[in-house]
Amino acid sequence: MQQQNISHMRVSNIRQGRNPRAYFDPVEMAEMEASVSAKGVIQPILIRPVEDWFEIVAGERRWRAAKNVHGDNYEIPVLVKNITSEEADELALIENIQRANMSPTEEAAAAARILGRCEGNRDEAANRLGWTRKTLDKRLALMNCSLSVMTALNERKIQLGHAELLAATPKDRQEKVIANLLSRPSLPTVAIFKAGLEEISQAMSLAIFDKTDCASCHHNSGNQQALFAEAVSAGHCTNSECFNKKTEDVLEAKKQSLAENYPCVVIVRPGENNTVIKLVAEGATGVGAEQAAACRSCKSYGAAISAVPGKVGNVYESQCFDSSCHTRKVGEHLLAEKKSAENPTTVPTMAKSADLKVVTGKGAEKSTTTPKSAMTSVQDTQRVVEYRIGIWRKALKKELFADPHKNLCVLIGVMMTRGGTNVSSTKLATGFESLTSQKPPVSNVGDAAAMVANANDTVRAQMLSGIVISITDSIEKSHLPEMLKFMQVDLVKHWKLNAEFLELLTKSEIEVIAEELGLRAALGEKYAKAIGGKKDEMIKALLAVKGFVYEGKIPKALQFTA
Repeated sequence: MQQQNISHMRVSNIRQGRNPRAYFDPVEMAEMEASVSAKGVIQPILIRPVEDWFEIVAGERRWRAAKNVHGDNYEIPVLVKNITSEEADELALIENIQRANMSPTEEAAAAARILGRCEGNRDEAANRLGWTRKTLDKRLALMNCSLSVMTALNERKIQLGHAELLAATPKDRQEKVIANLLSRPSLPTVAIFKAGLEEISQAMSLAIFDKTDCASCHHNSGNQQALFAEAVSAGHCTNSECFNKKTEDVLEAKKQSLAENYPCVVIVRPGENNTVIKLVAEGATGVGAEQAAACRSCKSYGAAISAVPGKVGNVYESQCFDSSCHTRKVGEHLLAEKKSAENPTTVPTMAKSADLKVVTGKGAEKSTTTPKSAMTSVQDTQRVVEYRIGIWRKALKKELFADPHKNLCVLIGVMMTRGGTNVSSTKLATGFESLTSQKPPVSNVGDAAAMVANANDTVRAQMLSGIVISITDSIEKSHLPEMLKFMQVDLVKHWKLNAEFLELLTKSEIEVIAEELGLRAALGEKYAKAIGGKKDEMIKALLAVKGFVYEGKIPKALQFTA
C-alpha cells in the first residue's frame, strides 16, 4: 500500500496501534472528550498503512475521544506516513513522552522493545530516545516490576520511587508488599518505605555465592540479633555492596564457564528481556529445523545468565541475541510453510541431517518439509579468519613451488597489478644463502647480481620461484582467493580435520562442524555421549570415530571463493 496524502479519514477505518500508553486517566479523558465535543479534533493524528487498514502511531487519546463523542463515521484529521513497526514504536514513545503524563512503566516497556532492536546497546537506545543513559537505565530497571506494581504506578497509586525500590526485589515479594501498601490509609514516603524494604532485601536464602564466610560476618542479621535488639529479621545481609559484589563475581564466573560452549554469553539484567529470545524450530516463534541448526554457529547464538531478582544465576541456553534477525527468520519460516501447504508436491522432504536436537516450542508440531536449506557453517570470528588465511597461504606456497610455469605467471601478474612492494628481500637473501652457502651483499645490487649470475640454473630457477612464494606471506588476504583459484588449489590435499582448528571453536560451533562433515551421522546413537563431556573430551571423541574418512572433507568456514 503506497503512502497517501489524506487530510481526513473515518474513525472506523483506523485501528489502535502499538501504543506504549496502557493507562488513560478518566479525568483527563473526560476533559478531552468535552473539548472534542465542542470543537472537534483540531490536531491530526499520525497513522500508518498496515495491510487493508490504518494503524495509529500517535494520537490514540484523540481518536478515542472522537469515537466516543462523534461515533465511527466521524472524519478525523490524519497525517499518513508509510513507516515500519520499529519506526512506529519509536515515534509513539517519543510522542507520548513529549506530551507528558505517561507512566514510567509504560516508557520502560517501549524502551525495552527499542533496546531489543539495538541488540542490547544501551547507549544507542538512549540516543534514539533522546534520553540520558541514566534515565534509560532507571526505566529499564522497572521492567522487573510485577504486574500489580506496574498497574499501581500507571494509575498513580504509588510514586516512582516506590516502584524503583520494589523492582529490585523478587516479584513474589513485590506482590505481598504492594498489597500491603495499597491497603494502608496513607502511603508511606519513599524514604520510610526504603528503610522498611531494606529489612527484607538481600535474603541469604537467595544468595547464589558460597555463604561460608557469611556465617561469622557481623553483617549477617542472624548474628546481629544476639547483639542488637532492633536487628533485622534473621537471614538477611545488611552489607549490600559486599552482597552485590559476591553475586556479580558468580555471574561473571558462570559467563566465563559458558564461553567455551557458546559464541555469545550475556548476563541479562532487568529491562533487557527483549534483547534475547529462545531459539526454537517450530511453533509461533519457530525458525524451522534447518535454520535452527544453522543458528548454532551464529555470533548471536548462546546462553543467557539472569541477573533479574528472583531468577539471579539461572542459565537459559539456546538463546538468540539478535531480535531483528530472529523476526526475519520466523517470517521466512512462516512464508515457507505457507508455500509448502499450497504446493506440497514442489517441496523436497527435509534431509535426515535436519533431525538434529533443536528445541521446539511447547505444543508445536514438527515440520516435515522445507523449501530451502539453511546455510549451516561456523561464522567468521577473528580466530577462525586468521586460521583460514594461514591454511590458504601454506597451500598456495606448496602449489606455487610445485608448478614453475604457473609460479612465473603469478609473479608477472603480481608485478603488473600489485607492484613489487610485497617482496621480502630478507627471505630471498636467506634462501640464496641456503642454496649456495654464500652470503649475498646487503646493499650492492651489482655484486648481488654477479653472485646470481655465477650460480647454476637450478639455483636461479628456485630463486625465481621463491620470489612469488615470499609474496604470499604479505599480500593482502582479499587477493588470496584469486590466486588460489588460478592455481586450482584443492584444499583437500593440504588439510584435514584436526584439534588445532576445533580448539578455536565453541562447543556449539564444533557441533555445527560435526553435522556439516558427517561426523554426527557416523556416530549415530553414540553422538550424544561424544559431545556430552568437556570441550577437550569432545574434540578427542570426534577425531577418533572408527571407520570415518576424515580426508576430503573441508568445512565451509575454510573454503575459498573468488
